Amino acid sequence: MSPTQTPMSAVDRAWLRMDTPQNPMMICGVWTLDRPVSMDRLRRTLEERFLRFNRFRQRVIDTGDRAYWQDDPLFDLDNHLHQIALPGKADKAELQKLVSDMNSTSLDFRRPLWQMHYIDNYEGGSALLIRIHHCIADGISLVRVMLSLTDKTPEPRLSKVASKRHSKPHRRSAVQKFLHRAVDNAQTAASQARLFIQSVREEPNYPLKLASTASGVALDLIKLGLAPYEPATGLKQPLSGRKHVAWADPLDLSEVKACAKALGGTINDALLCTVTGALQRHFAAHKETIPECGIRVAVPFNLRPLDQPIETLGNQFGLVLVTLPVEVLDPLMCFRQVQENMNRLKRSYQAQVTYSLLDLFGRGPDIIERRALDLLSNKASAVLTNVPGPKDALYLAGSKLTQPMFWVPQSGTIGIGMSILSYAGTVQFGITVDKAIHADPDAVMGYFRESFQALSHAALAGRQGEPERRAG
Repeated sequence: MSPTQTPMSAVDRAWLRMDTPQNPMMICGVWTLDRPVSMDRLRRTLEERFLRFNRFRQRVIDTGDRAYWQDDPLFDLDNHLHQIALPGKADKAELQKLVSDMNSTSLDFRRPLWQMHYIDNYEGGSALLIRIHHCIADGISLVRVMLSLTDKTPEPRLSKVASKRHSKPHRRSAVQKFLHRAVDNAQTAASQARLFIQSVREEPNYPLKLASTASGVALDLIKLGLAPYEPATGLKQPLSGRKHVAWADPLDLSEVKACAKALGGTINDALLCTVTGALQRHFAAHKETIPECGIRVAVPFNLRPLDQPIETLGNQFGLVLVTLPVEVLDPLMCFRQVQENMNRLKRSYQAQVTYSLLDLFGRGPDIIERRALDLLSNKASAVLTNVPGPKDALYLAGSKLTQPMFWVPQSGTIGIGMSILSYAGTVQFGITVDKAIHADPDAVMGYFRESFQALSHAALAGRQGEPERRAG
């Protein structure tokens, strides 16, 4: 192995091998900006803040049985940052068309797996299209990395960061490597033993809790394996590989909070219920029978502490299967069912189980991962992400960020990705759909707003009716 190569983690390798022509494993984002941006300033921002993560200067070396990160000897920012312009009086439809096309196109594996397109001539301002391969990091981490490019004011002070010169690692003999691993393993074992003894001293029933946790993990693993396949609906079709992207006008976050508070639930409960209502309207518009047992969506669950800065990239998340009760048409009853489903998942170990499975798949043969991926992807109709964003408006290279959107890739046979992102007192909602699936993304965006309004009206009507019921 070349000294400039770093072994890829098993989990990152699992995401690398999920890449297919039908579902490129890219996290895609589009930011709309209120004014044009100086390319020189944008380049300087990327050099100082984005490229401080060495992973963005490294390409993937895949030998079949192993994968490595290797510094790209020909790295040039011009290979990754491109400037283009939309034609004529470009509107949202033109930008969505461009994002859809780029979201359907794989990255160049000869170079570091990311690209950005700065887009001029968009509604008097500009936009930035971002594509990063999932093997580099999970979506939650990458959203935080991208937000680190922004500032709270239009004119920040850009400090020059000295480029790090990496010294070549000292080559060790096979015996030295073996001894080094043995010492590491012994130190880890001793540390774990000390932690266990300390826990027993502080809490005598700790071994019983540990055994209970282990049995809970095993039970969740069995439940995941025995979960039935998704019902046959128009949302599950053979995929074409061509994507259609759309996003909605943002919701007012204060209205979402008021709705959740009136119902005695969380913002997440209200938004998942809104997604459920949007899918109900989709089935009704297509005169399609609604599945009696609901449908499931795969939701990434962060396993990285959110209160700590991102120092290293990589994938640190698991997936949970969330049942959306599309068969429950009453908004309030639907909310209660969503709330119950989420509370049950919060007590489970499903995220840790799926993370461990990805680690296991990344270490094994490709054919085993493919079969396991097909098995799991047949148990969800869509991928849904919900990421909390900044509370205040931000600026990129002096231009105000008016609307940020991100989509995580879909894997296996899943052809729909939905994303929710809070930003500056608003809630952004977007969707990407494989063109082989008979679902109009723009129509679903309209259903999303209709669904929230129906839930909000029902919640407020219920709250207003409470005093009358108490008086009676």
